[in-house]
Amino acid sequence: MQKIWDSGIDYAELSDVGMRRSNNQDSFVSVLAKSEKRFITHGHLFIVADGMGAHAAGELASQLAVDEISRAFFQFETMDRDAIEAAFHHANREIYNKGQSNPEFHNMGTTACSLVLNQAGATIAHVGDSRVYRLRNDCLEQLTFDHSLVWEIEANPELKTSSWSGPIPKNVITRSLGPNSAVQVDIEGPFAVQPGDRFVLCSDGLSGVVEDEEIGTLAGCLDPERATQVLADLANLRGGPDNITVTIVHVAEDSPDPDSAPLSQPSSNSKKTPGWLLYSIVFQWLATALFGVLLLGGEDQFSIFTIVTFTTALISSVAAWGWLATKNQSSHTKLNLPQGKAPYRSYDARPSNDLYERLGRTIQALRDASAENNWLMEWNSVDHYQQLGQIEINQDRARDAVRYQSCAILEAMKQLREQQNRAANDTSVDL
Repeated sequence: MQKIWDSGIDYAELSDVGMRRSNNQDSFVSVLAKSEKRFITHGHLFIVADGMGAHAAGELASQLAVDEISRAFFQFETMDRDAIEAAFHHANREIYNKGQSNPEFHNMGTTACSLVLNQAGATIAHVGDSRVYRLRNDCLEQLTFDHSLVWEIEANPELKTSSWSGPIPKNVITRSLGPNSAVQVDIEGPFAVQPGDRFVLCSDGLSGVVEDEEIGTLAGCLDPERATQVLADLANLRGGPDNITVTIVHVAEDSPDPDSAPLSQPSSNSKKTPGWLLYSIVFQWLATALFGVLLLGGEDQFSIFTIVTFTTALISSVAAWGWLATKNQSSHTKLNLPQGKAPYRSYDARPSNDLYERLGRTIQALRDASAENNWLMEWNSVDHYQQLGQIEINQDRARDAVRYQSCAILEAMKQLREQQNRAANDTSVDL
């Protein structure tokens, strides 16, 4: 886990090949602002990509995606929605051209989801079914729309009756980077960021086997580094059918207020009164006083000079007070930032006895498989953590119980890896 300069951002990232794949076609990158200036102009960038294609094509496609998106993004002078969208289009062209240049890479593609955190808030770009979630106050919200046949039909039921019959396959992607020369990129946000927010980026190797509520609860109960490992291990204990990649970003509780730097536009000059305004006000009062003296002195003293002086002072006064009124209004007006349709789904991510038991059933399935196959696995550490977890459950402390169950998951996966090392020919476990 890394903490980024003074922005209050902690993050961790992990990619695992899974239990049934020989190579990892997922890619990820995190490019962090290393100065306040870079944070203001661009911010922190996080990307997860899941490649598709035979042989090394998928691996190449996902790597090109994270490399080209991050490179193109930082070539823009400042970050906005157009910049991250243009970076995605650039990556799509590069992947498409690479696929066209070599028959082995023909039609290769990749999903990609990205998160930008800067002074404007959180901005998300994505293509495919890799996801970005936000966890806030024990509520997990999916901020991306899955570009999959399942989601497309759910959003438009007429598609099922008009063009599809039978069960809907879950692995059909309707949009990805690379197969075509052009692609539609979804942009969400920028969303306001609050201290305590956690963002989760992941490939479907995680979201396909770990429930959304489980992702949210574990991301909320554990620090980012521990949470990424537990989530990957949980997916593997459930069979690990695909590569697993997850990045968790935490906006620390003690980070600056969302209405102050670095999560909003600095306003160092917002309370300063410009010199011309001070001179204008002084001139107004001097001219008015002079006008009064001349007027009281009689009509002989009331000259064209007096009229011009008073008129000039009046204009200056109106301009000065008008600026003050405008400034006062703008300093209290929030920007009406454009947003997409997110969140698309919301989940209760509060720790519960039910979730604790659900995680325990995954460990029990491994115990059963171990007994059935006569694996030499040591369960003392697992038992220890589960006993502590049960004590917490009995005391209605579900959050702490989930943390102990997470330790049990880590120990169970450790035992499974050791079993794999002892029997290298058995690299997949059906649970």
